[in-house]
Amino acid sequence: MIFRHTPVLGAPLVVLEEHADSRGFFARIFCERECAEQGLTSRFVQANLSHNTRKGTLRGLHMQTPPHEEAKLVRCVRGAIFDVVVDLRADSPTYLKWYGAELTAENRLALYIPEGCAHGFQTLTADTDILYFVSEFYVPGAEQGYLYDDPAFGIEWPLPVSVISTKDAGWKPYSSTQVQSE
Repeated sequence: MIFRHTPVLGAPLVVLEEHADSRGFFARIFCERECAEQGLTSRFVQANLSHNTRKGTLRGLHMQTPPHEEAKLVRCVRGAIFDVVVDLRADSPTYLKWYGAELTAENRLALYIPEGCAHGFQTLTADTDILYFVSEFYVPGAEQGYLYDDPAFGIEWPLPVSVISTKDAGWKPYSSTQVQSE
């Protein structure tokens, strides 16, 4: 696994090291030791599959609040997505910065989402499957989200949104949640 730094501290793009021969190739999609050597959470408790039928589907921006923060390792296994991480760690030098990467079944890239960061994605093709590992179990009371088009982030989504859940469309802007929590 090769870890490429991104503009968000601690959110590397993960490139597979493929070992190919006449049969095809072999590659590790996760290695606890290699993640730990990079200072990344290396304990994942659950793997999830998200299937999306329509191009332009948007999911996010999601995270969990302390003490149930979660890291994610996100990979597209069918189709293509624009995957986004937003740094919401107030003490981070990259606070409020975002990074987006195209993850496809063909490029086999993954994006690591650190604890304290929000995550979202938009499908670039129909019938897209996303496999992601999470470091914390889902806790309903710790669920948090922010508007995908929040001006505080300025995310440049590549397509118009074709499908979004009522819940994701109803999240409050980040700035309003910060005023209320002070």
